[in-house]
Amino acid sequence: MPPHLVIVDGHHLMYRAYYAIPKTMSTATGEQTNAVYGVASMLLSLFKAEQPDALLFCFDKGDQTFRHQENETYKDGRAATPDDFYTQIPRIQEMIDAFGLAAVSDATYEADDFLCTYAQAAEREGMRVTIVTGDRDAFQLATEKIRIAIPHKGYQAPEYLGPAEILAKYGVRPDQVASYKGLLGDTSDNLPGVRGIGPKTASALLQQYDTLQGVYEHLSEIKESTRLKLERDKDQAFFCERMATLVGDIPLPLSLEQTILHEKPLTPALTFFRQMEFMTLGKRLESIAKSDYGRAHFQVDHIPETVAVGSAQTKDQLSLF
Repeated sequence: MPPHLVIVDGHHLMYRAYYAIPKTMSTATGEQTNAVYGVASMLLSLFKAEQPDALLFCFDKGDQTFRHQENETYKDGRAATPDDFYTQIPRIQEMIDAFGLAAVSDATYEADDFLCTYAQAAEREGMRVTIVTGDRDAFQLATEKIRIAIPHKGYQAPEYLGPAEILAKYGVRPDQVASYKGLLGDTSDNLPGVRGIGPKTASALLQQYDTLQGVYEHLSEIKESTRLKLERDKDQAFFCERMATLVGDIPLPLSLEQTILHEKPLTPALTFFRQMEFMTLGKRLESIAKSDYGRAHFQVDHIPETVAVGSAQTKDQLSLF
């Protein structure tokens, strides 16, 4: 079977973890750890469910990407992220480093652009690819070798979407997703699309005319009420399509070879879990290390001694994960 690359939308996992785990979770010294714990738990579940041969985290780096430069209001209107989310990011990065996992980010591009670039590069190399994200933009990347995994219940029951599932769910092919968003817009990115056009109309137009350009080339065939909306917001539609189109030709900051999991030492990760008082996560990691998959991809020099935990809030009794 071809090697399996898992590409993770890092910020999506962090946000899911932060809002899924009670903010009261902390170490005995009072350090808040809910987001750190959630990401770590999902990572272990991901190892078990996906059994990746290679793994890459992709992160957003700032708010001055080329999309922000083209559209000053891009992503405006999103709720402000609490400070106690940001304070946990260095710990999450520390955990990723402890596992020895690859991670990329850049001020010019979004994490989605790296998802696209690495997924397509891996596909060209004959790899199977799973993209872990909740961002609908990534649906345009689905092929027979690239699938999208949307985490649910702490990655215990991810939803997998390939070309057939995307067509069944949204009425469009992966290569039509950017055009679909051009018509429909995306409120999460503050992209209005064509005002008054809903999902059913957008998918019906693309089923008939294939692309956004095709829709506008056949305006005379479209009923008046819809045609007037399309004419009114034409520039906006093409702009939103461009904003939704992912970049697939970024020079790779890390090679595909650098994402490969090969005899990764797990002692640093076990030590990190001990320091963060994640006792059950440490046991789960030890169990993964002893499995056939774990023995093929990781190594454990020694098991760090379990630390005594004085805070009841660090007990790993969270049903979601």
